[in-house]
Parts: sequence; C-alpha cells; structure tokens
Amino acid sequence: MHDPAAPDRLVRGREIALLTNPTSGRGRGARHRDVALARLRESGFVVRNLAGRDADEAADLAHACVADGVEALVVCGGDGLVHLGVQAVAGTGVPLGVIPSGTGNDFARYLDLPRTDPAAAADRVIASRRRTIDLARSGDRWFVTVLAAGFDAIVNERANAMTWPRGQMRYNLATLAELRTFRPIPYVLELDGETVEHEAMLVAVGNGPSFGGGLRITEGALLDDGLLDVVVITRMSKPKLVRSYPRLFTGRIDGVAEYVHRRVRSVTVAAPGIVSYADGERFGPLPLTVECVPGALDVIA
Repeated sequence: MHDPAAPDRLVRGREIALLTNPTSGRGRGARHRDVALARLRESGFVVRNLAGRDADEAADLAHACVADGVEALVVCGGDGLVHLGVQAVAGTGVPLGVIPSGTGNDFARYLDLPRTDPAAAADRVIASRRRTIDLARSGDRWFVTVLAAGFDAIVNERANAMTWPRGQMRYNLATLAELRTFRPIPYVLELDGETVEHEAMLVAVGNGPSFGGGLRITEGALLDDGLLDVVVITRMSKPKLVRSYPRLFTGRIDGVAEYVHRRVRSVTVAAPGIVSYADGERFGPLPLTVECVPGALDVIA
C-alpha cells in the first residue's frame, strides 16, 4: 500500500530501476529504452538499467531492485512485462512506471500513457504523479488487466505451441483452427458466495476494461472501485460469435443477449481442461479463486 508519509513525487538524484524487455514489440523495447533512459538521466535521476536474458531472470532482477530500496520500478515493454513488474511491487508502496513498447499495451491505455512516444512516456515518469489502483490476486499471483478463461485462452494455448507464423497472424490462424472444433464449456462460478452454472464460450475476470490490444471485454471496469468485473458469454452459434467479435473493440458487446456481466469482490471459476491467461501471460489451470485487493498498486500515471 502507498505510504501516506512518502513524497508524492520521485526525488531527483535518487535511484530508480528501468527494466526492459528488449524484444517486445518486435524490437521496439530496446529502441524505446534507449530514448527513455537518456531522458531520465538528463532529468537528474540515477537509473539502474536492467534487462533479463529470460522472464525468470527479469523477475529476479525486479524483486532484487525493489528489495534494495529503489524509489520506483519502471518497466519498458508490453503487458507481459507490466505483469512481471506487478509481482515485484504489489503491496510494497514502490510505484510502477511504464514506458510502453509492447504489442497490446492495454495497461498503458488504462492510464492514458503515450504508447508510441517513449520520450513523452519518460516525461510522465519525470513528472511522477502517483495514483493508487486495485489489483486482482489469485493465491500469491497478481494481475492488473483481465483473466481470460475460455475460447480466448484455448486460442492462446494453441498459438503458443505454434512456431510459425509470427505476430498477430499466428493468433488469427489459431483462432480459425480452434473455431472449427470448439464446443461450449461447462462452467461453475462462485460469485461472492453465490454459485451459478453456465454453458459458455468464455469467462473473463477484469480488474480493468480491456485485454489483447483493446478488446473491451469487461467494458466499464474501474481500476479503483474495489470490485472485479466478471463477464460470461453464454452458448452462442459460431457465426454469431464471429459477428459479435468486432463489438469487443467498441465496448458495445452488452447489446448481445448472451453477454452476462457481474461485479463482485471475489470469484471462483471452475471448468474442465482450461488453462487461464492473465495480462496475456499463462496464469494457471482452473479452478481458480480471484479476489480484488483494493489499493494494492501505486502507479506513476
């Protein structure tokens, strides 16, 4: 939690950490890092410049620099690196800054951060205005955007197993492949203690309103209301599923009869054979219990 006695702005001359995924956004990570690093140092910050050789090493670096007492952890990458950074700073009061350089950048959308201008994003860190937001937690893991547990998660699993092609086309092909054989999934949900059952295409649990580069599946979710937004898309024909998909980009999916939206403090999601994804990262097999933890993350927004 944020210490109310802590300064509202970062102190020049104090050390902050900049953790980069240099391969994010097809190499944008390294380019954006170089611009942001120069800007931060010119403004008077002492910057610990870090990049892990893989996700495990990056996670170790993030936890180590927070334990060392850096004044802020700034990540340069996409939602996957935000997810990694959140695991290190959640509940510590150490603020998280973001230099967006990924493909989706949903968390940067939430905070209205510049997504294509790393110098402008670095200026937000320099201005160092803080905001305290909620996080979602399952066990000892946290997420900040949306947990996907249905058709979208199955597509992710298939796409991650594919070696070709690269980029968005891999997900398009995985979607087409799964759509041929997909059947509605039997879910059991416990929503603040109330048990409901659905045959559904997907279940999403949102701390924020979007995932996957602007797919507004949990439209209306707020980052600081102490609640999770649980969306169920119940049994639907495949043609209607395909027709409804573009609505996710406009947030107007609530006009679809199969769309069910609830706000809760805690949800347990159970379904056979589903591995969930959160912040675009493989999160874990169902069943999972997710709770909202109010005020768990300080961000530089």
